[in-house]
Amino acid sequence: MKVRIREISDKTDECLIIECVEVTPDIESIRSYALSKGTTLTGSRDDHIYQFNLSDVLYFEAFGEQVFAYTKSKGYALKFRLYELEKAYSDRHFIRCSKSFVINLMKLESISPALNGRFTAHMKNGEKILISRQYVPEIKRAVLGGTNHGL
Repeated sequence: MKVRIREISDKTDECLIIECVEVTPDIESIRSYALSKGTTLTGSRDDHIYQFNLSDVLYFEAFGEQVFAYTKSKGYALKFRLYELEKAYSDRHFIRCSKSFVINLMKLESISPALNGRFTAHMKNGEKILISRQYVPEIKRAVLGGTNHGL
């Protein structure tokens, strides 16, 4: 695969063009990664308001009436509902894995079987998140690109 970078003078003209014979899961992954790199979120922590990159988010968690975004080292309270984040970022490798969690597949290290048909998502920061039974098939499709590989 060839990679070309061409510098331009106007930021508003920036774009990424992917030319491919077939849109494969790898191509979709590149597309999702590129889309998430320029997206920022605003959240609060310790009475301060911060901006952070969507691509740094490992997962979103709903806890009570509040939703949090977690990066490698920090958590931020957001003013969104979990379903809004799931819908807004589903094309950027964010996927629901339980009633309370939406994970970033780009920050997923591995998945392993747990009890009663559930799985555990092992995130790149070492955290483990339980994948509910009803979300296991969708997670498998997303991770394995539609193949089963014995999972």
